[in-house]
Amino acid sequence: MADGIMLTTGNGFDGYEIKEYLGIVSGEAILGSNFIKGIAASVTNVSEQDMAKVEKAKEEAEGRLLRSAAAKKANAIIGIQSAYTTLEGGSFGAIVTGTAVIIEPVPKPPARLKKDLVVMNYYARLVPRPVKVMLEEIAPDDIQMKVLFFNYNKEDILAIRGNVEYTNLYDERLVVKDVDFAFRKGNVTQIESEPLSAQITANDVLLLKEARVIISKYATPRGVFACNDSPINVSMSVHRLEALKAKRGIDAVEKYQTDGMIWTCNCGHVNEAGTDECIVCGRKHDDIRITTSFNYEEMIDRMKEKEYVIEIKDVLMEYIKSIDSKYRLQLLEIMESGLQYEKTRGNMKDTVIEKVEKVFEDDDH
Repeated sequence: MADGIMLTTGNGFDGYEIKEYLGIVSGEAILGSNFIKGIAASVTNVSEQDMAKVEKAKEEAEGRLLRSAAAKKANAIIGIQSAYTTLEGGSFGAIVTGTAVIIEPVPKPPARLKKDLVVMNYYARLVPRPVKVMLEEIAPDDIQMKVLFFNYNKEDILAIRGNVEYTNLYDERLVVKDVDFAFRKGNVTQIESEPLSAQITANDVLLLKEARVIISKYATPRGVFACNDSPINVSMSVHRLEALKAKRGIDAVEKYQTDGMIWTCNCGHVNEAGTDECIVCGRKHDDIRITTSFNYEEMIDRMKEKEYVIEIKDVLMEYIKSIDSKYRLQLLEIMESGLQYEKTRGNMKDTVIEKVEKVFEDDDH
């Protein structure tokens, strides 16, 4: 850019559109008649001092080009070309030409709204398991939806019919009934439905925090099958569920637990103690066992009964000697930070408990 005028040898500028063509503009500068005296071939034989004069002539020509464009009220010049020429009597000239135009920035389209919601329910049997609802604004007031399902036995799923239940920040429910999800490729582990209208507005999407998908039936090449099972609601918060999925897989819905007689897999299925692997998802029992000896869940349950961080800290101090030393300092720092924030930001109970849970969950296998 020079003197507020944008310059290019090309036909336009990225991010701008040409609103008006104002015509060809040019600028010239002529050197004296003795400039090329004694030079027989070309300007490549000119001395360094004379080359400086050539460059100065070009700069003068460009300056006149800009003044010519400014006189036409242009804010850009495109297609700029430079040339040198010899004139009668040995004079030397620099000529710069281009097309004067008026350009304007191309308005950037607003960023399209996108939101992914984890599904807060699951089915214990080998039916397609909805795990994520994906929402995207294609055009104003045109929200499309796709759902990702986990297909444990890789059966060729052609279509799934069900209701989608959204929950917003006010804990209000918005239900979209009898949605038909179709699939181009339904015989793999993770199957993603074709996009279809979400039947909700962009403002609805901004307020959503979680989703549930209730399956009524699904179709395969073998026929149509009813899903008569009642869905099981995930017992943890959205934040904890997302953390669990990041560590245990996108189909994970429950933390591993056992009482010696049975064990609950990350997929939510309850297996007998002697079973080496989950009969639904195939996870190995030994691979998902929790190795932490300290029963932190009991401590957290007691923390949830309290109201303020100072009371939660008292619970921690009752267990502190039983907690592995590698956690102690981190947990105490969480408590001190929570106490400080609670003085200015109000109740920090839920935030502190989530951080305490994360300390132990990050160490689970």
